[in-house]
Amino acid sequence: MHALVVAAHGSHLNPGASEPTYAHADAIRAVDAFDEVREAFWKEEPHFREVLRTLESDVVYVVPLFISEGYFTERVIPRELRLEGWDPGLWNSDGTSAESVTLEAEDVGKTVHYCGPVGTHDAMTDVIVERAERVTGDPDVGDGVSLAVVGHGTERNENSAKAIEYHVDRIRERDRFEEVHALFMDEEPDVDDVTDYVDCEDVVLVPLFVADGYHTQEDIPEDVGLTDDYREGWAVPADVDGHHVWYAGAVGTEDLLAAVLLERAADAGADVDAALEALTATQTQATASDSGQPAERTETEPIGDSGSNDD
Repeated sequence: MHALVVAAHGSHLNPGASEPTYAHADAIRAVDAFDEVREAFWKEEPHFREVLRTLESDVVYVVPLFISEGYFTERVIPRELRLEGWDPGLWNSDGTSAESVTLEAEDVGKTVHYCGPVGTHDAMTDVIVERAERVTGDPDVGDGVSLAVVGHGTERNENSAKAIEYHVDRIRERDRFEEVHALFMDEEPDVDDVTDYVDCEDVVLVPLFVADGYHTQEDIPEDVGLTDDYREGWAVPADVDGHHVWYAGAVGTEDLLAAVLLERAADAGADVDAALEALTATQTQATASDSGQPAERTETEPIGDSGSNDD
């Protein structure tokens, strides 16, 4: 038997932090990709430490639902899963190129294919663009539009910015948007000054976060100037310093992310081609039936901590 574990941060304070994890796991269950699919969290139950014991399968694919390589993906998850012989050097990664390594969890007698985070997978580039299409309601969005991909960023982990810049470079190479920028919350260039960096009147702002939380629903909207008080909501697009700013929700809430999880497992050797094809067909059909009209933000509730999974 084969199992998939989706490993995410979760939150003690924000019950919505784990919703994307459950939604993506349900989408994968629906296409029978694995004999078992489990969600596991650092801040919620079921916990990383216990999840392998809940599985009957002897082969397990573990995919971190995190944006970047770093503390959680390199230290916390392998430690909690008790992966024998784990060392971050086994990924042989430059900070964005981790794929997978096969190890044994000897205390439970299982072979674990430990995968790189979803946030650095090439397919995530398509998810970011899809997010821009969805928020503008324009499947061809790009011409005459500035795209800004927003990450957390932190000087404590250079890989946090690398993940954002990796996808920004890939989108620039497509020559679809007038300009593409990487902006951050905790390092330069600062998302607060987004209108200083863009030339186009229309700007799409896509936060590369796994879940919506206080960063995406409180900090960024107020810091950018979409609203003076996040509790009152904001317009989409919002007028900021002479620009129309189309602000999307966290990338991790996009349906396509379930396919990225499967892509990670496939790269590690999982036989999921048929499931991936079925999932893609289902999501294509759902997108075609979507009106594509951007929704206006009208009200938000206090959310608490982010559970953002930005490693």
